[in-house]
Amino acid sequence: MKVVKEFSISLVNKPGVLAGVLKALSKAKVDGVAMTLSDSADLGVLRLVVVQTDRAEKVLSQLNVPMTHTDVLQITLANKSGALADVVGKLAKVHINILYAYCTSGGPGGRTTGIINVENIAKAMKVLAAEKTHKDGTPLRRSQGSRRF
Repeated sequence: MKVVKEFSISLVNKPGVLAGVLKALSKAKVDGVAMTLSDSADLGVLRLVVVQTDRAEKVLSQLNVPMTHTDVLQITLANKSGALADVVGKLAKVHINILYAYCTSGGPGGRTTGIINVENIAKAMKVLAAEKTHKDGTPLRRSQGSRRF
């Protein structure tokens, strides 16, 4: 789990606009971590987390697209049913409001990435860090034989 910069980019809702932005980022060798796109009648909002944030910001500025950025949590999850539900359930128990969340898709039995925007990022990190994890951020699990009742 870590705090990362997420770009929110306003895009005109027309064919080719998203393709143009993504091609420009690709040409600049910006690697994507996660993205989501929502729309209204006239505009779309592209939320994007990338590895090379400085490069991405430069490209987006050159494209002259309206954008903002915010800090969000990036969490590595097991690619299984209920993984994100477990995380947001822990946050709900301590009354941390989730503004929005989205996930990447992962391979079967592999890992996936969750992006969560919360009102209190420091408190959320403290709650989620209390759980013992592997180096990649996924929760440690005891084998069936060693679980206590």
